[in-house]
Amino acid sequence: MLGEHLDLAQEMPQYKDAIHKLKMENAHFAKLYEAYGKIDREARRMEENVEPVSDEVLEQTKKQRLVLKDQLLAMLQAA
Repeated sequence: MLGEHLDLAQEMPQYKDAIHKLKMENAHFAKLYEAYGKIDREARRMEENVEPVSDEVLEQTKKQRLVLKDQLLAMLQAA
């Protein structure tokens, strides 16, 4: 079993206030944040074998999650 699940604000507590502010004021950030949460949940279910998939599908999902996380982090650092 994997470690405890942390949402982005818990994973990066230094950005907690910025995350909240951007979710309220920036529709694009809010959309990316929501997409990240969805794909993160999907990836975790795959990793925990709740939804068994091929290694290729899991890796693609994890790459998508990383791309979204990188985009969100860039926006947070610019804020």
